[in-house]
Amino acid sequence: MIHSYDSQTCPCPLCGEGQASLFYEDKRRPYLRCAHCALVFVPPDFYLSAQAEKAEYDLHDNQVDDSGYRRFLQRAWQPLQPLLDQGSQILDFGCGPGPALAAMMQEAGMQVSVYDHFYFPDSDVLKAGKYHAVTATEVIEHLHAPADVFSQWLNLLLPKGYLVVMTKLVKDAEAFAGWHYKNDPTHVCFFSEQTFAWLASQYGLKMTMCAADVVLFQRLDKLISLD
Repeated sequence: MIHSYDSQTCPCPLCGEGQASLFYEDKRRPYLRCAHCALVFVPPDFYLSAQAEKAEYDLHDNQVDDSGYRRFLQRAWQPLQPLLDQGSQILDFGCGPGPALAAMMQEAGMQVSVYDHFYFPDSDVLKAGKYHAVTATEVIEHLHAPADVFSQWLNLLLPKGYLVVMTKLVKDAEAFAGWHYKNDPTHVCFFSEQTFAWLASQYGLKMTMCAADVVLFQRLDKLISLD
């Protein structure tokens, strides 16, 4: 390997614990696994700059009317739609330059706002307690501060509101070695069902695995801060 990393100096970006060990390493970067919440993460030294990160996103060709892209996103929308009334307020967080999911939800009669740090950076839509649902499809694996953003998502919700997260899940080290998902340089946090269950327990959420890469959370009680 061309580099090594002292995991003891790198706290987990989700739970803040410092008990991380090397999970896997390739020629580009190491991947650590937290012993507390089971998050697999890349040390901050290996994050891309904001400019380089956006350049990677600009290579994506996700069009609003792309039928294949819509089928992919339908896996996140299908379990959520029956839970919402017509006209419900939804925020599509991290929608990218082609907010296809937002368009699908609008077509179904929902009131949809979009936010994306690079493409739709309108902070006016980030009002706490406004939304019946927040969707985050293929977003959470990019986050440099996942604890802060996850808490933000939950605080955007009305009581009993829903959060839908879509991301590929970590299985084990053997599968990780051949996993294409880790090769995207903008992917820095990798979640497992165990990690999502930990989050649900910490925040007092109802959690449902809707598909291999889709998890639905419902906000039930007063939120518990991880601080």
